Amino acid sequence: MKNKKIEILVIATILILQTLIYVFVGAKKTYIHMDEAYSMGLASYDKVEIQDNADFYNTWHNKEYYEDYMSVQEDEKEKYSQVYENQKNDVHPPLYYLILRIAMGFSNNGYSKWPGIIVNIIIFVFITLLTYCIIQELLCNEKYLKEKSAILAFISSITMASLTNVIYIRMYAFSTFNILLTTFLHIRLLKSGKQDAKLLILIGVSALIGSLTHYYYLFFLAMMYMLFAIKYIRNKQWKKLLCYTLTMLIAAVISLIIFPYSINHMFFGYRGQGVIDKFKNISMFFENIKEYLKKVNRFCFNNIGIYILIINVIAYNYIKFMKKRIIQSESCKSKTEEKSVIELKRMEEIEKNRKERIRIIVFPTFFYFLLVAVASPWIELRYIMPICTLMFIILIYWTYVLFSKIFNEKTKNIIITILLIILIISPAIFKIEPEVMFSDKTEIVEKLSNEYNLPTLYVFYSENNRFLDDILLFSKINESYVAKDLEYSVENIKSIFKGKDISKGIIIFINKDEGNDEVLRNISDSLNLEKAEHLKRMNACNIYFIPSRNF
Repeated sequence: MKNKKIEILVIATILILQTLIYVFVGAKKTYIHMDEAYSMGLASYDKVEIQDNADFYNTWHNKEYYEDYMSVQEDEKEKYSQVYENQKNDVHPPLYYLILRIAMGFSNNGYSKWPGIIVNIIIFVFITLLTYCIIQELLCNEKYLKEKSAILAFISSITMASLTNVIYIRMYAFSTFNILLTTFLHIRLLKSGKQDAKLLILIGVSALIGSLTHYYYLFFLAMMYMLFAIKYIRNKQWKKLLCYTLTMLIAAVISLIIFPYSINHMFFGYRGQGVIDKFKNISMFFENIKEYLKKVNRFCFNNIGIYILIINVIAYNYIKFMKKRIIQSESCKSKTEEKSVIELKRMEEIEKNRKERIRIIVFPTFFYFLLVAVASPWIELRYIMPICTLMFIILIYWTYVLFSKIFNEKTKNIIITILLIILIISPAIFKIEPEVMFSDKTEIVEKLSNEYNLPTLYVFYSENNRFLDDILLFSKINESYVAKDLEYSVENIKSIFKGKDISKGIIIFINKDEGNDEVLRNISDSLNLEKAEHLKRMNACNIYFIPSRNF
């Protein structure tokens, strides 16, 4: 780019375009994951679980009862203490929930997905800017540096992983920002030849924010610290090591002063104990890695990552073969061959200088990936979303470097452009969508909000307590009843529906898969209704419609 004004215009255009894409995708999101309901409840409600209410089970409720868990009411607008209290009693640090709570305070019309999505859209403005800066640092001295960095930053912002990150109402977008900020600041620290106090302060602030957002961030930070500590020890830069270590220690102390419950969460809470137990039993470690790599391929690279990797392996082996061939013929080389050797040595020198920069991205990223593969309670994209942007940068950077050794500038740019175009259009080819768009649940949400908005009974087995997976549906149903470990006597079922209008039928939720036919038959016979019709299998339950005999 010729001047700063054009650069600002291009970046602004990219940010506007990505925001429009995010709003479009967010508008198509029709359902929420259980943990998204937790996000809203932990930020706004006076308890961790709505099920903790004394009147939750075995009582008829209107839709506002459930909506209250996911929204800020008029009399709650000045209340923020529940954010800290809920996180003390849950398993995550509180910073993201405070940000979400502030955003939810601007929504006066009950439940809305938009406060959480808008927070993530704003965060992704900074994520894209950081991505742009990091790529520039890696591709320094390349032709059309800023143009290439801007294009790659934009493409990384619209992968399925990024789109999922934006519309998933959890702390992972903010954690992505923390990891990218930490990475960028450490690249600057690597380049700095002097003891930069301002830079160290920024690194300390970044570490503090990251530790108060998500505990997995500490995996990334720990490896980053180790790399720099080893570097300072090898170079006998004891003052730099001391200042850097003190920066991290001060950040840790401040973090624990703000939220001392982190210790209990990480080492003594059920989630922390679960992680420790997983580290003791790593029999499934490689299987988990394989499953997560599938997630990376599908969502970070829109299903073509494996093909890019294969191309890179071929290119890498070709370069090794040509290098060996040149060395073997060095004694009888012509002037042309001599130029090839000189060019090869020049490329090796450039590669050597770049290795240190890419190393501080690669090692923390894959350390995080490996530990999450062991530690995460489930194999889900969300746990690796904070490093998806860096994984995109790593593979595309490796591709760029390898192709630079094989092709001239024009040919290299054409090939990489083709790969990126394929990456952009591949979701349409492979029919991939963001993991939490839930387009398959659009119809059931519409039906239960309108056509089947009937008295609803949730046959709730307490051993499978995942009610929040379905709370959005209950916030749209006029009247519902959650029967905990229901007794199927005729008298009991009749008493539940006493005084309710079941002339058009009823809706039944059951949170198990076996024995449902008998349960439905008991309910139908007790109320003199028709045979049940299965409507939808949800994540935690099955939904049925039982019509009346006259409907």
